[in-house]
Amino acid sequence: MANVQKYFEEFHEAIRLSDTDENEELREKRDIILNRLNEKKADNVPKYTPFNQGSYAMGTGVKPIDGEYDIDVGIRFDISKDDYPDPVEVKKWVYDALQDHTSEVKMRRSCVTVTYFKDGEPEFHVDLAIYAANNDDGKLYLAKGKLYSDDENKYWEVSNPLELITKIRNKYEDADDRNQFRRVIRYLKRWKDVNFTTDGSAAPTGIGLTVAAYNFLTISKQYDFATGKYKYNDLSALKNLVQSILSSFRLEYNQEEGKGVERLRISLPTEPYNDLFEKMSDSQMADFKVKLEELKTTLNNAEVEPDPHEACKILKKVFGKDFPVPPKEETGQRKNLAFFGTSASA
Repeated sequence: MANVQKYFEEFHEAIRLSDTDENEELREKRDIILNRLNEKKADNVPKYTPFNQGSYAMGTGVKPIDGEYDIDVGIRFDISKDDYPDPVEVKKWVYDALQDHTSEVKMRRSCVTVTYFKDGEPEFHVDLAIYAANNDDGKLYLAKGKLYSDDENKYWEVSNPLELITKIRNKYEDADDRNQFRRVIRYLKRWKDVNFTTDGSAAPTGIGLTVAAYNFLTISKQYDFATGKYKYNDLSALKNLVQSILSSFRLEYNQEEGKGVERLRISLPTEPYNDLFEKMSDSQMADFKVKLEELKTTLNNAEVEPDPHEACKILKKVFGKDFPVPPKEETGQRKNLAFFGTSASA
């Protein structure tokens, strides 16, 4: 079989959202918005503390294919949810302060989104999630609801984004194991971006794929006595993860349709412990499973292909244009170098 680890790592470098460049500009946009919030919020608005959340904070961000970068920011207000039964009232503190900052400021169900445009096209957006942080039970609650939502669609939802960040970032003690974990998450996210539309809930969520990797990934590495170091095999780790995800689909009975359907349920490992794929319809879930099976087949085919050039061509079909394909003349005669030693899993 071909050794394509080098090309997976090149792919990772091409798609990961680094700590410089795009991330630096995202941080600048975040800081501008927070400064604007400080300047424009009403005098009677309680104190708050901002923090980073989402893939940026977890270290699992990928460059978007469509060019629109995003960063998630939490805003913890020093309030009790019991004193503000309407969470939209609290969200309006942020929404009103940011009006006219850009041409598009929207209140979404779970956040307030500020979008920056370039040449008429969205270039960056910042999602601000609003929390009540001073509650009798010591928990954090996320404000849910839009400007004109019915009362039943406006509520406070218990949430623990900081614990989630800690769990994902600290999944593995060994730094190299942790790096493979993050690489594999990024491969799955780019696969999602290449193979699914962005309409509604047609695509699996990034956090859903991240937690699937958190639950099921087995580190794939082998010890090389010649160098005294472990060599990592991202293809094997990804292939085994996809198989584990597929094995987790379960048959459920859909009363409305009067038939059994296969669904994948992955729960958030922190409160509110919700199913991260619950918004996908049965047909969207079926499409998700089909594409996972296609991904598994592609990974199997690439694994048994002896020529790295051909193996990378196979992988490029599911991972998109950023997956490198080495020239044929460089790989046609190359034999795969075997790993020596015993395998180790985390």
